[in-house]
Amino acid sequence: MYDSLKILFTASEAVPYAKTGGLADVAGALPRALKAMGHDVIVVIPRYYSIDRSKLQEVPGPLGVPMGPMRTLWAGVWKDTLPESDVPIYFIDYEASFGRSGLYSDENGYSWPDNDKRFTFLSKAAFELARMLDFRPDIIHSHDWHTAPQPLLRDSRYLWDRHFADSATVLTIHNLQHQGIFHESIIDPLEVGWEHFNPHELESMGAVNFLKGGIAVADRITTVSPTYALEIQTPDFGFGLEGHIRAHADRLRGILNGVDYREWSPAVDPLIPARYDRGEMEGKAICKRELQKRFGLPDREDLPLVGFVGRFAEQKGIGLIAGAMERLLHSGAQFVFLGTGEQWAEGFFSDVAARAPQTFACHIGYSNELAHWIEAGSDFFLMPSLFEPCGLNQIYSLRYGTLPIVRATGGLDDTIDNYDPKRGTGNGFKFWEASPEALANTLQWAIATWRESPDAIAAMRDRAMSERFDWERAAREYTEVYREAIAHRKGKA
Repeated sequence: MYDSLKILFTASEAVPYAKTGGLADVAGALPRALKAMGHDVIVVIPRYYSIDRSKLQEVPGPLGVPMGPMRTLWAGVWKDTLPESDVPIYFIDYEASFGRSGLYSDENGYSWPDNDKRFTFLSKAAFELARMLDFRPDIIHSHDWHTAPQPLLRDSRYLWDRHFADSATVLTIHNLQHQGIFHESIIDPLEVGWEHFNPHELESMGAVNFLKGGIAVADRITTVSPTYALEIQTPDFGFGLEGHIRAHADRLRGILNGVDYREWSPAVDPLIPARYDRGEMEGKAICKRELQKRFGLPDREDLPLVGFVGRFAEQKGIGLIAGAMERLLHSGAQFVFLGTGEQWAEGFFSDVAARAPQTFACHIGYSNELAHWIEAGSDFFLMPSLFEPCGLNQIYSLRYGTLPIVRATGGLDDTIDNYDPKRGTGNGFKFWEASPEALANTLQWAIATWRESPDAIAAMRDRAMSERFDWERAAREYTEVYREAIAHRKGKA
């Protein structure tokens, strides 16, 4: 048992309300797991245009948010509870900042030019909401650059506020590539003081770097996998902040994300054609046939089916896939891809599907139902990411007995154990070099194993399906980090 902590959890997105990536999954799931442990958690996110107010409860009274020379801006506040929990989630409703079609950018992918002010506003609004609710957090848990100013705000703008006198700060990095870099003029609305605009805190090449500032002063820093915590201290993955992170590595820890097995399990999944589980695998064969039929591929039991679900972005290794495509098409497998993203990639994969309809099928866009179908109906799941802070699809794949083929980076390296035919171990296939050749060679190794060693594949599937990466485990580790942050804060006092 753990003593109960009060946790203020602020993020830019959370499922099921708004999502662009894994941050939303964490913000929607981790607070529920923390609540189940006995902690008192409130979640704060923006009320984006896409979030229907008619389904929320209005909180009486406007919320004043001080913005320095922009003066006090007044917002509405709405409330709900996270699904299947009693965790309150509050929505900051300020139309000028959040009443837009996209969370961070417009429909053409261009970042909103006032993102600095939008998320300064959110970061401060969480403090002001806590004051309005008389919620005195033991922990202020911030996520990515959007709310990374909060540790600095705690130590400057709100330093003498009695509501936060005992508050320690934790900053979680979900993707270091995005750091929140803006013109120095944001310092005045941020109200942290120009003394923090220095190379050790906010200043980066003459600009303000929100994430850098948060890393500098947070009592504890976490990433979403242990390997990613090591990788971001190197030039290959540090995106210019590797030295800064190494300087604060004594406060850094990697905690692997969990998944919600109430949604992602073939034993209970209502979206797939047939349910199945360890020892009762007949349903997986049905799922494969139905997936082939839905995508117009030949019904071939003798061919392995390889799935891909994800953004068509360079980070996800789509360049490696494109470079290996001719070898993949002649590898003796079928392929089903689901995704959207870079225009060239959408065109490329659509063209491949048109000229090789017996082998390759592609759906441009996103469908949650199709994602479940691909996880259940595929034999292998492809994730050749150039970097992957955690990754969730490879964990889903394990539960569905769909063996992952991954590049050994970040959370992919932490969750996938490479197949060893001599020892009879492993739950997937890994490669290290970021090259089309390495990808194609590993895929062909997996296909050869599927053809020549069906018993080994069956044993691997059984091991994969027995793996568990749940949020209860992650919540225990975060609780340990919270305790360390509190001890660090007391040492500062």
